[in-house]
Amino acid sequence: MRLKIAVVVHGRFHAFDLARALLARGHDVVVFTNYPRWAAARFGLPHERVKSFWVHGALTRAARRLHAAGVLRSGDGWAHPVFGRWAWARVRRERWDVVHAWSGVAEETLRGWARRPGACVLMRGSAHVRAQARLLEEEERRTGVALDRPSSWMIAREEREYALAGAIAVPSSFAYETFVREGVPAQKLWLLPLGVSVDGFRPGPEVVDARCARILSGQPIRVLNVGTFSFQKGMWDMAAAIRELRGDRFEFRFVGPVAPEAARLSGELSRAATFVPKRPQRELPLAYAWGDVFTLPTIQDGFQTVLGQAAASALPILTTPHGAGRDLVLEGLNGWVVPPRAPGALIERLRWCDAHRAELAALVRRMYERHQPRDWAEVAADFEAMVLEHADAGARDAVSDG
Repeated sequence: MRLKIAVVVHGRFHAFDLARALLARGHDVVVFTNYPRWAAARFGLPHERVKSFWVHGALTRAARRLHAAGVLRSGDGWAHPVFGRWAWARVRRERWDVVHAWSGVAEETLRGWARRPGACVLMRGSAHVRAQARLLEEEERRTGVALDRPSSWMIAREEREYALAGAIAVPSSFAYETFVREGVPAQKLWLLPLGVSVDGFRPGPEVVDARCARILSGQPIRVLNVGTFSFQKGMWDMAAAIRELRGDRFEFRFVGPVAPEAARLSGELSRAATFVPKRPQRELPLAYAWGDVFTLPTIQDGFQTVLGQAAASALPILTTPHGAGRDLVLEGLNGWVVPPRAPGALIERLRWCDAHRAELAALVRRMYERHQPRDWAEVAADFEAMVLEHADAGARDAVSDG
């Protein structure tokens, strides 16, 4: 069945990957975003499939820079409603089988959608907003550093969206469980783990051979992290591990931007670790080729796309359950899951990697030969199945009410 799908997203997130995979399955998909059309085209979306509020994108990027510099308070109070109203004014002009709208900018669409035919599915890419705020507030107290966390205004807006939505898609078991603990009915939740461009990140055999040879030779274990260097990503604990393990047994490299609150910490670590600026996605396979172990001790996340990229790159993963760890990592088969806020556990596992090099090299080889992470075609197929099941359930309820 060919579905007409509207995707409403303030930015890119994983929406472009999902839309591209849904188009490949033959669905009629239009993306409403604040990315310019030319920028969306770089991620494989045809111009005619993109409705762009690019002025909003330009203004919000400028506001974020001013906020990071301490010149401007958070722009959530104007930016999200403005985009939400723009999106609903355009979505309402057509009939859709499903509207898939990102949390934070969905309230206007959810209110307008009431009693219309079709499904309106909210996408929350992280933990429940209250759980997210609580975990980050705890991290503030632990580190003594002010973090960028959801405002009271944003918490209230997102919770209104949760209440209005007939279905909420979440990307990980961790996120799902936070919603249940906050009182959202489980029957309202769709667990939709995300994917990765497997072919784009799968290395050539020479990369895997070089990694295994390097590990077995006794050279320093190369510990890699890709993504934003921030306290939310567990970099306070990563720093503790670096201080303990610095020397000739390990090398540490971080690829990606440094969050403003973590700039001082990255400066302190610059003699013991290498910091590489954010790279275009097309260059990331080379970044992963450098590493021997991928480490991401997340405090709070929904689904870390970089974990899927690391898995596709045959790079063993060391992470926490506060994100996609439990969904992606098979203990001892493609990595390990350790408790959050436990630098001692990070240190112990990294020392194990150094002391058990034959086992680590065998794990790399096994990942390359046998482990295939979930790709976007599978995600799109699951989304389609969930939409159709939701439609069937709604039809049955209508008959029952009648």
